[in-house]
Amino acid sequence: MPRPLRSNGRLFSLALAWAVAGAAAAAEVAQKTSSEFAPAQWLERMDHALTTRNYDGTFSHWQGGRVEMLRIIHRVQDGVVAERLASLDGSGREFIRTGSSLACYLPDRRTVLVEQRPAEESLVSFPTLNDQTASLYTIREVGHTRLNHRETHVITVSPKDEYRYGYRLWIDDSTAMPLKSQLSDAHGAVIEQLVFASLTLSTRIPDSAFRPDISTEGFRWLRNDAAPHLQPDAAAPAWSAMTLPPGFRMTVRSAQVLPGSAGPVDHLVFTDGFASVSVFVERQPTPPGQAAVPESATVGSSSAFSTVVDGHKITAVGEVPPETVRFIASQLKAQGPAPASH
Repeated sequence: MPRPLRSNGRLFSLALAWAVAGAAAAAEVAQKTSSEFAPAQWLERMDHALTTRNYDGTFSHWQGGRVEMLRIIHRVQDGVVAERLASLDGSGREFIRTGSSLACYLPDRRTVLVEQRPAEESLVSFPTLNDQTASLYTIREVGHTRLNHRETHVITVSPKDEYRYGYRLWIDDSTAMPLKSQLSDAHGAVIEQLVFASLTLSTRIPDSAFRPDISTEGFRWLRNDAAPHLQPDAAAPAWSAMTLPPGFRMTVRSAQVLPGSAGPVDHLVFTDGFASVSVFVERQPTPPGQAAVPESATVGSSSAFSTVVDGHKITAVGEVPPETVRFIASQLKAQGPAPASH
């Protein structure tokens, strides 16, 4: 699901406008009919379409009773991915990514934040399949339906425990692009929904499409990309989780300097292949006689939990159920000198 930073029932009455270039349409012809694809294969086809195609679309993003219209532009050119996500109402924020560099234009704060992100991390994310996730979720095709005059396959991705959310996807039969997506909790209640209103597939998208509409004159520029990762102090402890929810593993360990932090902050990322949790560890001594009080928050599909362990503030954030961030943060312990970052 989308995370316009960093990341939004009712029925939508939408008109879907598709303009598919002839060459792209011809490339989509498969050697077997769409009915022969297994449910997991539809996820693989969707991921391939999202990561290799050029497209320009607008979609509604519903979360927490609020609806926001956004535009996403995605291009792959000479092996480099460029993306632009812009709010069409409300904040007017824009996010532009070229490779691993992400610029966040925040007009309400008159600020531009530039930082480094993994090159494969899209501004609008959908579930992907690998050997690890296949054992943690049940993937089914629950029906075929027409959505705005397009034939779609309805695919459900249901977690096998309470530590992750479930998905329902409407995947276009001819292009394998997702036309609609829902994120649901353990009780099946929809907590976030995305519906494309228009989606154009193009053979070429110009560089001008990846320039912000807003003027940045007088804006403050903050750069986390100058030195986003630091070599950890050899004497500093290495933080890791003693136990993790089933399927989760640590994939990132680094030290960063974040805006407002007093010093380097340890950053750990845990993922099960679909869902991920970021954990930040910052030294924060508790005043004598004052007990640290854990804090938690949930906004739409995102959950956060903070606690203090051995004089360090541990904050876990992710698009997962509250139980997951609480579990991971509570299991974090210092294990001795930190290894080199990666």
